[in-house]
Amino acid sequence: MAALERIPTNLRMLLILEVVARSDKAMTPTEINVELGLPKQTVHRLCSTLEAEGFLIRASDGKRMQPARRLIDVGVGLVQANRNAVVRHQVLEQIAGQVHEAVNFVVPQETGMHYLDRVETDWAFRIQLPVGTNVPFHCTASGKAYMASLPPSARRAFVNSLDLRPLTQKTHTDPETLLEELSETRKRGYAIDNEEFMDGMVALAVPITDTLGRYVASLAMHGPSQRMNLGKAIDERNVLLDGAKRLQNIIFG
Repeated sequence: MAALERIPTNLRMLLILEVVARSDKAMTPTEINVELGLPKQTVHRLCSTLEAEGFLIRASDGKRMQPARRLIDVGVGLVQANRNAVVRHQVLEQIAGQVHEAVNFVVPQETGMHYLDRVETDWAFRIQLPVGTNVPFHCTASGKAYMASLPPSARRAFVNSLDLRPLTQKTHTDPETLLEELSETRKRGYAIDNEEFMDGMVALAVPITDTLGRYVASLAMHGPSQRMNLGKAIDERNVLLDGAKRLQNIIFG
């Protein structure tokens, strides 16, 4: 489109990043350009530049592009810097007051699930996982909530790419049993960690989604098994589900 061809280069790059960020799958430059209508060579050149600068990365097929760490960091930074972060934290405070355990706002990164926000429990006996902590995907409730949100084929590819190392005797080390649990997790709407990440810790997480139902983050709670067994955690699931809806309204309302 002639109008788009006159858009400055830096804005063209932003439009490309916007298209990639909105998609739930990796895209070729040609697929990206379906929404932009720029000259084919221009889109390929700009995608190569964004790849070289660390904003995009090629998928396993070597053709399609997806967000790289630098673009993900920008997105996470914007969420964190947003003025709604204060309100978000207040919601976490209220949820923690209801469940009487630690509550966390967790986002996926390349190295695992990242604790972006947290409200600690008032109990003297607690499990320390401060803001900034990264935990594995395969043995945490927040990680399972994220993986369960993926389409089945992407979910299987993701699980098969993981190092399913055992951290406790209950950690999933077989991709098939983990995939079975993730399928059940998607159906029931919440994920559990029954002492799979850490002996003596139980956790439950629910997905926070945007207005189109796309996964954004996990809302999780955890506590020592001496005080919070799995049944008690599941009993609190509706508190987290209601909290996830409130957070969706805060972030995207």
